[in-house]
Amino acid sequence: MDHTQLLHALQNAIPTAIWYLIPFFLVAAVIKSSWFKGKAGEAVVNLSAKLFLEKTRYHLIKNVTLPTEDGTTQMDHIIVSRYGVFVVETKNMKGWIFGNAKQRYWTQKIFKYSQKFQNPLHQNYKHVKTLQNLLDLSDEQVFSVVVFVGDSTFKTPMPDNVTHGGGYVRFIKAQTEQRLSDAEVQKVIEAIESGRLAATFSNHRKHVAHVKEIAAKKSSKPRCPQCQGEMVKRTVRRGENIGKAFFGCKAFPKCRGMVGASLLLRYCNNEAVK
Repeated sequence: MDHTQLLHALQNAIPTAIWYLIPFFLVAAVIKSSWFKGKAGEAVVNLSAKLFLEKTRYHLIKNVTLPTEDGTTQMDHIIVSRYGVFVVETKNMKGWIFGNAKQRYWTQKIFKYSQKFQNPLHQNYKHVKTLQNLLDLSDEQVFSVVVFVGDSTFKTPMPDNVTHGGGYVRFIKAQTEQRLSDAEVQKVIEAIESGRLAATFSNHRKHVAHVKEIAAKKSSKPRCPQCQGEMVKRTVRRGENIGKAFFGCKAFPKCRGMVGASLLLRYCNNEAVK
């Protein structure tokens, strides 16, 4: 084969090689996606529940979407037992995790990179309340549980119901007081199954759209530059700027973060357009 023939052979082979590589790039993209990480985290929780929680005493219900007054809410896992109903929120994250029960936002730190994310206990609060309203259960009968999976480490003390890996199983098993009768357990399971929305693509798409709408509304509101909490409109009461409006942290006086009138004016203009 001369040089010309070799060159033509290489040119013809390159497109074929690229086509063979495309599936690998697609798989790599899917694996890195937040969707895949979420599903992988849920799979870990499902497996550990099946392996370490007795089926006769603990009933696992997965991916439950319930209607609410303003849309829908979706729960990763609900575990029903005579010891209570456990609403499990899963987080598949890596790096160092900083936070406490009262903070609105927690921090994920990977080397020099850090980002804030919503306190998963706050996120799970709506799930718990929605379930309580559906089932007519008390605070003592429904537990909020958060489980982190993946290569993450807590760098601040966490509440007992915020766990890592199989720790959530230990938390559930630690609840030994009977809070529901066997008949009530069956009634709860039936109520969840009958009240949940069908697991269809249409319902999932509506739920995703609802979540994005909520996120868009939250992102349009100013956040405290110090703690990333909610800001409220305030007025200067004394000094040379008396009467002027500004945004102050809702957690004042614990947090004294504030932003000036320019941001307030921009926010008010956006609200007026809406």
